[in-house]
Amino acid sequence: MIKIVVADDEAILRETLARLFELRGDIEVVAETGRGEDVLALVEDHQADLAVLDVHMPGMSGIEAAEELSRERPGFPIVILTCDARPGDVRRAIKAGVRGLLTKETSIAELALVIGKVHAGDRHFTPELIAEMLISGDNPLTARETQILKAARDGRSAKVIASQLRVSPGTVRNHIHSAITKLEAENRIGAVQAAARAGWI
Repeated sequence: MIKIVVADDEAILRETLARLFELRGDIEVVAETGRGEDVLALVEDHQADLAVLDVHMPGMSGIEAAEELSRERPGFPIVILTCDARPGDVRRAIKAGVRGLLTKETSIAELALVIGKVHAGDRHFTPELIAEMLISGDNPLTARETQILKAARDGRSAKVIASQLRVSPGTVRNHIHSAITKLEAENRIGAVQAAARAGWI
């Protein structure tokens, strides 16, 4: 029996997975949550063997939860589920040590098969997601440009961002201009949207 923690902000999906795995008898959902920041504690409290995480959740995302799990428990088996994985998400997930990456169109039978493979030490990535990542290329943004665009997503001014990051407003504007150029965007909003679509922020 493989004991798993499921993290997805859609309660109906979590509960459905739990019931379907219960019918199969080879996988047990020992804990479920809708927030990524709960995952590490649930894995430890329930002595889980594997975590199944949604990419997008309020608060800590599935990828951020995977990064935390990998830091605290290197090699811990993680499977990511997504309905719209962006190339940057795929790249970050692989870098975080995720060993399984599937779309939510996957059948319960295939998911169970992948959970078994990942638990045994293998890897499984949906080919279409890997192809999209390879086509998109590497993230052209520097770490600081990524940080600033992420901070700019909700419309914060350069002055506010500068204060939060402890840099000058001119530095923020320079990095935003550089990001706009690299992403071939018309303005800051376009750069933020392009980076978000790619999964880089």
